[in-house]
Amino acid sequence: MARRVKPWNQRLAPYFLVAPNMLIFGVFIIYPAINGFNISAYDSNNGRTFKAVGAANYQKLFGDGEFWSAAQATLIFVVAFVVLSTAAAIGLALLLTQRIRARGFFRAVFFLPVLLSPVVIGLLWGWILERQSGGLNSLFGISVGWLVNGPLALAVTVFVAIWMHVGFYTLILMAGLQGIDGSYYEAARMDGASAWQRFWHVTMPLLRPTTLVVVILSMITGFQAFDFVYTLTGGGPLGATTFMVQYIYEHAFRSPIQYGLASAGSVVLFCTIFALTLVNFWYGRRRESI
Repeated sequence: MARRVKPWNQRLAPYFLVAPNMLIFGVFIIYPAINGFNISAYDSNNGRTFKAVGAANYQKLFGDGEFWSAAQATLIFVVAFVVLSTAAAIGLALLLTQRIRARGFFRAVFFLPVLLSPVVIGLLWGWILERQSGGLNSLFGISVGWLVNGPLALAVTVFVAIWMHVGFYTLILMAGLQGIDGSYYEAARMDGASAWQRFWHVTMPLLRPTTLVVVILSMITGFQAFDFVYTLTGGGPLGATTFMVQYIYEHAFRSPIQYGLASAGSVVLFCTIFALTLVNFWYGRRRESI
């Protein structure tokens, strides 16, 4: 039987439907990202006149102590955020896929922070953790400087980031858990496997592709952290929570304006995220092929 060929207008219809969104994405995301590579080779203090400086911005960037401080803080934040948010999301996904009372309510509660504005979240937790009249210190009658001690402020930032995003990652992992055939668990029970053995030898291997997605998404989110951090700590104390995006922002929009240096920082951040994403993807595919 001959294959029926769709008319050209039906074949092109999906492309016309996505074209407006792709146009906006290209103009406001793709083009600025590509242009950032170009601007990183120039120096400008007003955004209108540019002077070619070659690799001077990168030399200045890698020789800047503030850059390395921001890079170190970012790395610590990303590692803690990825590990803890992934572990918490797996635990919550396992719990919320069980037949427990008010399961729908708890699913909504954990997902609610995902819907809130990051700026609002930063302001809200800033009020809760304020030293003198904050809600947490007032509730327990203590006077802990949650946001004025460097390591403690960094830990608080990690906690708030997890609180913000764990609901979304839990939702992804719940979808992965519901896609696992129950016959695997029945077979494991018949072989006498304990609950822990079923989790480690059945759930985790079959959930690995979904977990990889969560790891990649959380890693990208961690490297891009800025809005809630800026309203929560402002990058302090003493730069303890100044991450890469804030470093780029401050050099691009605060005096003295250094668009070239900020663009160089953006390029380094992009290359770091891209390289780590490729490594994670390669590792995940390699594990699947074993």
